[in-house]
Amino acid sequence: EVVFTQPPSVSGSPGQKAVISCTRSSGNIGNNYVHWYQQRPGRAPTRMIYEYDKRPSGVPDRFSGSVDRSSNIAHLTISGLQPEDEADYYCLSSYDSYKHSDSGPWGRGTTGSEN
Repeated sequence: EVVFTQPPSVSGSPGQKAVISCTRSSGNIGNNYVHWYQQRPGRAPTRMIYEYDKRPSGVPDRFSGSVDRSSNIAHLTISGLQPEDEADYYCLSSYDSYKHSDSGPWGRGTTGSEN
C-alpha cells in the first residue's frame, strides 16, 4: 500500500516562508500527479496546486509547488505567510489532473499556524 506522509504541523511568523512536505512511501512519486489542497475550518477543501507545480487562477503566487523525484517528496511552499494561511493542507495523489474518482491516497494533513 502506498502511503503519503506529511508533517503534523508547521508554523511560522507573518512574512516568513513555510514548506510542507509530502513523502511517498514506495514507488515513484513521478508516476502520478500530486495536488495540494487548503482546508479552513468549516469550509470545503480548495485546490492550491495541481500537477505538482501548477497554480489555479485565483490562487496567490505566494503558493508554489515542487517535486524532488530523487527523494520521492513533493513540497508546498508558502512565501510571505499571512494570517489567512492558517489552515490544514493536504497532498493528494491522482492519476488524473482534476478527477477525484480515480485518485490515490491523501496525505493525513498538515496544520499550518502562526507563531
